[in-house]
Amino acid sequence: MAFKPAILELGNGISLHGRSYTEAGRRAVWDAVHHSSILFLGLFDDETVESMIVEVTLAVPKPDEVDHQVVLSALPYGGPTLRVIQGGMEIEGREGSGDWTIVANAAVIAKLDVD
Repeated sequence: MAFKPAILELGNGISLHGRSYTEAGRRAVWDAVHHSSILFLGLFDDETVESMIVEVTLAVPKPDEVDHQVVLSALPYGGPTLRVIQGGMEIEGREGSGDWTIVANAAVIAKLDVD
């Protein structure tokens, strides 16, 4: 098989008050895959689409606090993998309030076997 990158989507997700790195990450992945309608996938048979490989890179301030399964549940197709790296943002709205907003960034690459 020769899987080739076919789609790159980028997304942002936010956890406003819960300080949830997982929820911000899930929302970033959802944002990435729901800002487009990828019509050319209809040109392939179901087997090609089902075998699609989806590679997700997620950037959050605390990578170790991300539940991978929850984040990957935002993907509708393919065999997903997740790599979580240091990044994103963590913002305390009012100094000393303890109310933190988490911003996550996601890059989703879909690869298809197009031989």
